[in-house]
Amino acid sequence: MGSLPNSWDEEEEQQQQQLDLEDSGRTERAQWLINSPEPPSLWQELVSAVKGSVFSYGRKHSSSAKGRRSMSFLQGLFPILSWGRTYKVSKFKDDLMAGLTLASLSIPQSIGYANLAKLDPQYGLYTSVVPPLIYALMGSSREIAIGPVAVVSMLLSSMIPNMVDPAADPIGYRRLVFTVTFFAGTFQAIFGLFRLGFLVDFLSHAAIVGFMAGAAIVIGLQQLKGLFGMNHFTTKTDVVSVLGSVFKSVQHEWYPLNFVLGCLFLVFLLVARFIGRRNKKLFWFPAIAPLLSVILSTLIVYLTKADKHGVKIVKHIKGGLNPSSLHQLQFKGPHVAEAAKIGLISAVVALTEAIAVGRSFASIKGYHLDGNKEMMAMGFMNLAGSLTSCYVATGSFSRTAVNFSAGCQTAVSNIVMAITVLLSLELFTRLLYYTPIAILASIILSALPGLIDINEAYYIWKVDKLDFLTCIGAFIGVLFASVEIGLITAVTS
Repeated sequence: MGSLPNSWDEEEEQQQQQLDLEDSGRTERAQWLINSPEPPSLWQELVSAVKGSVFSYGRKHSSSAKGRRSMSFLQGLFPILSWGRTYKVSKFKDDLMAGLTLASLSIPQSIGYANLAKLDPQYGLYTSVVPPLIYALMGSSREIAIGPVAVVSMLLSSMIPNMVDPAADPIGYRRLVFTVTFFAGTFQAIFGLFRLGFLVDFLSHAAIVGFMAGAAIVIGLQQLKGLFGMNHFTTKTDVVSVLGSVFKSVQHEWYPLNFVLGCLFLVFLLVARFIGRRNKKLFWFPAIAPLLSVILSTLIVYLTKADKHGVKIVKHIKGGLNPSSLHQLQFKGPHVAEAAKIGLISAVVALTEAIAVGRSFASIKGYHLDGNKEMMAMGFMNLAGSLTSCYVATGSFSRTAVNFSAGCQTAVSNIVMAITVLLSLELFTRLLYYTPIAILASIILSALPGLIDINEAYYIWKVDKLDFLTCIGAFIGVLFASVEIGLITAVTS
């Protein structure tokens, strides 16, 4: 019986300890509420965001030696240092073939897109040299092919002429294009450094589908100028103005030989595209078809002297390495604010297309694509491009599909493509003197069906009617108003 009081005493002591612990816990919580730590400042949040973007590789070694931290920083900024250590000769063989195949498509498309952007042909080729090299060092996608694209080219040619007429002042127009490219690269780099990838989400998937389809039709209608060999054409992009300009010009000036030559090779390119889709082993045929078209049409014009019978030709293409354009950037004057606005729009559109393309092919290969790192890579490559006579570059869906089908293993295929284009600039530009403008128009026209995704629009209609209205709004805005109206509709819907 004497043991009972002892057990009661022990129970009382345990209860008293629990009460003391609860009291101390309440006291600590009260002190926490009274003396709560201050939230991190905006500057601290920005610094942590930058660290997260740059040090995503090797975070486990953040507390290790300075050498490892430096390596972590470099690997975060240049992913090629990470995967390059395990790069093998067998991979280079695949990348070499993919890069050469890619170059055969990139050379004629780059010339055509420069023409679409209202620039001389060499600037499209320049844009297929420096940006792909920078991206290969800093980008994380293995398949994406970098260079000029139709939508961005059309965007620049529709907005910049509101400030400077490219026909009246081509030098002033070119300077503004380089300035817009600098601003686009700056915005893209900032988006990536501060993890602002959510800004790209302002353009929903439905809006992108509608915008791309409308832009494809507008681009196609603008190619009628080259196809008919017209000298006078509207600077507006809406379908009513373009068709009105076509009907007026056809009555006074058009050259049947231009039209026949362009249509013949357009049929050839579309047939090559069809064959490549039906037989995957012949993926290389639609890839080299544009280059074959350029070579054959140039020979036809040269041998028949068709340029003296109304066929419009490219004439002189300046060869050589990319010249510096640092001195051409304009940060003073009345157009700086407008150039920054166009740069922001171009940055968002280019990023939206590139990240969508990169993620779609990354999912097929089974790896994750870091959107913030892609933004940084795109930003720095366009900054470098603005200093080396390039205009806004991004990932091309058609060329990425060719790169993927050709069996590329890493971003080295971009390096091979860039070197091939550079050699072409050094050695072969004189041979393109007699290339007909109609062929460049047909090459652009043959690439446009990939921008119009009717099946996806139908799927959006079945899943969400409100999203479909957004898709149609962006489509109609681009088609019947302007590119700006289409983008505003896409963002606000």
